[in-house]
Amino acid sequence: MNDIKTICVFASSANNIDKKYYLEACNLGIEIAKYQYDIVYGGSTRGLMGEVTKNAKQNGSKITGVMPEKLYNLGINEGNCTKFILTKGMRERKAKMDELSQAVIALPGGFGTLEELSEMIVQKQLGYNNKPIVLLNTNGFYNNLIAFYNQIIEENFAPKVTCDICHFANNAQDAINYIKNYQYKEKDYLNIKLEINK
Repeated sequence: MNDIKTICVFASSANNIDKKYYLEACNLGIEIAKYQYDIVYGGSTRGLMGEVTKNAKQNGSKITGVMPEKLYNLGINEGNCTKFILTKGMRERKAKMDELSQAVIALPGGFGTLEELSEMIVQKQLGYNNKPIVLLNTNGFYNNLIAFYNQIIEENFAPKVTCDICHFANNAQDAINYIKNYQYKEKDYLNIKLEINK
């Protein structure tokens, strides 16, 4: 077992996406609550963000939303939250979500989700966190990203050990099982060698 209590969830805030993505977000919310995890996330009730948190909250999870002032002032609804935190900007928002969580799950999403996810992966590579990072690969959404990650490693832009820096889960149960059983093993993800010329 591990001491993970709160999962940071990154997900799409788009409403007009296929129902299959909503179904798996619903399943994830239920699974998160089933194992008594809480959630920290971006604070919106829109899209998959709203679906996963609504179902987790209905089944007993506490939900902390973190939103920058600009989005809040645009009228973005934060109705699923049991606690709500306003930040100055996006960077402060990500830092607060990182601070409050011990694990990360990224559902399908757009550029914002990809940017948030990439920062967490780099932080783990550089040794700033030791969190489990899971991508929920609903309907093969992240298949092209998997191929790109493999290309990065195959062409030596990153060391081979980074191939397991994150876990691609096929469904919500797989994602939560990975987090439940996660034990951090220190690895040389960075693999930097300094040569000093005398």
